[in-house]
Amino acid sequence: MSTLLRTDALAIWQAAVGAVRSDRLVRDNVRVSGDTLEIAGESIALRPGGRIIVVGAGKAGAGMAAGLEEALGSKLAQRHQLTGWINVPADCARRLEHVHLHAARPAGVNEPTPEGAEGSRKIMELVASALPVDLVIALISGGGSALLPLPIEGITLDDKLAVTRFLSAAGAPIDELNTVRKQLSQIKGGGLARACNAGRLVTLIISDVLGDPLEIIASGPTVEDSSRPEDALRILEKYRAREQGISERVFEALAARKQAKHDAPRCRVSNHIIGNNAVAVAAAAKFAEQLGYQVTSESAAASEGATESLGVGLAERAMSMRCNRAAACLISGGEPTVKLVEAGRRGRGGRNQQLVLAAVRRLWDEDLSGMAILSGGTDGEDGPTDAAGAIADNRLVDEARRRGLEPEQFLERNDAYNFFEPLGGLIKTGPTHTNVCDVRVVLVVPKE
Repeated sequence: MSTLLRTDALAIWQAAVGAVRSDRLVRDNVRVSGDTLEIAGESIALRPGGRIIVVGAGKAGAGMAAGLEEALGSKLAQRHQLTGWINVPADCARRLEHVHLHAARPAGVNEPTPEGAEGSRKIMELVASALPVDLVIALISGGGSALLPLPIEGITLDDKLAVTRFLSAAGAPIDELNTVRKQLSQIKGGGLARACNAGRLVTLIISDVLGDPLEIIASGPTVEDSSRPEDALRILEKYRAREQGISERVFEALAARKQAKHDAPRCRVSNHIIGNNAVAVAAAAKFAEQLGYQVTSESAAASEGATESLGVGLAERAMSMRCNRAAACLISGGEPTVKLVEAGRRGRGGRNQQLVLAAVRRLWDEDLSGMAILSGGTDGEDGPTDAAGAIADNRLVDEARRRGLEPEQFLERNDAYNFFEPLGGLIKTGPTHTNVCDVRVVLVVPKE
């Protein structure tokens, strides 16, 4: 039974990931009729002599670009001189016919790099070179913030990286993190749109932010920013960034930015969400029903709070599901936060692995027969590791007990990877070329 539940849980999670494959989402949202494009329901007449320029960034960028090239077709691509540049993780970079995929950061390292800054400058140059007869298509997905680093004047990339690391370690939610990153960037917070000289800019977005706020996803490079430099300063003050060693240059640059005024974009801009966490959760629920489970599903619309608390909650819901007379499945989607211990004590892991380990700790003295709990990042990454997440069942917990692996010790040092790895509990997929937050699967069958 344990093997069957593990197999079913993984298949249900894979159904969620498959439903938001980036190439499929783009192909489903782009149609060609002569020299007219229909993009996410919007009809755009391509102008004679006009180019199609593709830019963007994100973990789903490679798949999105491949899907777009396929949807446009070779004839239209040649007629309108299709070209482009997308910043992607290194393990997603591959050769496409028209669009260049630029390795902007190493795999599994979700932080800005000099290579990312170089690519960001290239993107800004490309959209600035556009003419009014041109169409720019931006492909944006989760992870785009780290892949589009272009610091404002007065600070260095290292300064910005220090701020990102500090806020992440402090447990700042994604909306606060992105507010600060936008204010420290030339390209985020609508900067790409303001630099664009094309007649039209259309953005296709795969959302990795709960509730799909356009200005937060990848820090909104084509969305006018509603936050202000003072908001970023307030967030830094909230977490006592000065006292923790963040450079005074950051505060001075934000203070100077308060005096600057942004020009409105010169081109007409439209933004379209084509995939999100709710789509993935719905697909998983449908597949679980086909397998014969009674399904409850939910996709969070806002930050879910601490990872450990969410793991405990899922464990308790799993125990309550034992009352069902039929096989039951709980599917949930969202993105909790992890507060990291100091670097000297920190092990390896990510929020999904930490969540499942917190559930294991809660169930440590319980009978887990007929139960499986899985949590995985739809992008195939979970923290700075090569795993998407983890899965636990009674066989894994029995083996952990036999080996003397105590969950508490691994939780305390953010070291869930090294708990699950020797037990065969890690989910490893490699890059999935999509990113719509996390999907969790809880399966419970009645005791025989």
